[in-house]
Amino acid sequence: QVQLVESGGGLVQAGGSLRLSCAASGRTFSNYAMGWFRQAPGKEREIVAAISWMGNIYYADSVKGRFTISRDNAKNTVSLQMNSLKPEDTAVYYCGADATRYWHIKDYKYWGQGTQVTVSS
Repeated sequence: QVQLVESGGGLVQAGGSLRLSCAASGRTFSNYAMGWFRQAPGKEREIVAAISWMGNIYYADSVKGRFTISRDNAKNTVSLQMNSLKPEDTAVYYCGADATRYWHIKDYKYWGQGTQVTVSS
């Protein structure tokens, strides 16, 4: 059974930093794309950053230069370092895994339960 568990969310002031982690179990994900997504209240889930099994990386324009995605295949984890956070980054952040097109949200097969990130102004 595939399981993705996110951690690291919380409340932070604007300009601050948070680091999200996603631990995958039930399968070795070194050959799969993994990504981070977010959903704000009243909005659709959107891609934040994604990394292919080869290490190709995609960032949404809204987070370029502020967020960094990385993966540790030995530990089956993917992380998202978020710097210079803004109130508009407030959302539930989800980890996703296994996608044919790593930049395409609808291709992702497995999802975590999400972790709340709140950025106060």
